[in-house]
Amino acid sequence: MNKMTPFQKKVFSIVARIPSGKVMTYNEIARKIDSSPRAVGQALKRNPAPIKIPCHRVVCSDGRIGGYFGVRYKEKIRLLEKEGWKIENNRIIKE
Repeated sequence: MNKMTPFQKKVFSIVARIPSGKVMTYNEIARKIDSSPRAVGQALKRNPAPIKIPCHRVVCSDGRIGGYFGVRYKEKIRLLEKEGWKIENNRIIKE
């Protein structure tokens, strides 16, 4: 595993604290660390521990599910549905 940058550590620290059944947006995380949503997404793309750092709980501001492990949307959808989210047209809807 590659060494994490200080920026990645900040992002992963926030994401690791998102509880099951909740989500945050890339933008919310970016605002907390004075960065951009795109930079947050790039950090999450390099998530070394997807179970411990639940990046599937990070979504776009408009409710779109966004990326996960590159383009593995089906896995992200499955994990979000398991936590109580309904997905319609690639957007999250809380059941």
